[in-house]
Order: sequence, then C-alpha cells, then structure tokens
Amino acid sequence: MDITEKELEHLASLSNLSLSETEKTGLKKDLKNIISYISQLDELDVENVPPTYQVFEMENVWRDDEIKPMETSREDLLALTVESFDNQIKVPKVL
Repeated sequence: MDITEKELEHLASLSNLSLSETEKTGLKKDLKNIISYISQLDELDVENVPPTYQVFEMENVWRDDEIKPMETSREDLLALTVESFDNQIKVPKVL
C-alpha cells in the first residue's frame, strides 16, 4: 500500500508536525514498511478464534462506603482555620 502525499500531509497535520521534503520521503518509506509488516496479520486464519477483549482476568474491586467515627469534632477542626462561615472554611478567592 502506497501512502499518498495528501495522506502524509494529513497525518503530519494531525500530529502537528512540519516536515521537510527529505523527512517526508523517509516517513513515507517508513510508513510503507510498517503497514507492510502489519498486513502480515491478514494472512492468519482466525476463523475459530474467539475475540479477546481483555487478556488478564481482572475485575473491579468495589467496597461499600461506610462512615467511620472521627476522633475530633467539626467545631474543633473549624477552630483551627483562619476564618470560617456557616460551618465551612472560608478561603481567599482563586480567580
């Protein structure tokens, strides 16, 4: 499969690359070799091979949320702040 000049320029644009003519020539050759190498997979017989979506037996580990008692009270924590208002810590504006 040959890479056209338009396709190469499109790939370079997507990659935000500016290529010289020498680099374009080398990249075209490299891409052609890569595509040729990968196209060898088309020769494999995968008729009776089930699709593999994940190679490791992984599963999400979920835990129940549980409220644990705190050793300090809300009032004690708010007393450590410079300024608080309505049971919330008041901080300087960021924007």
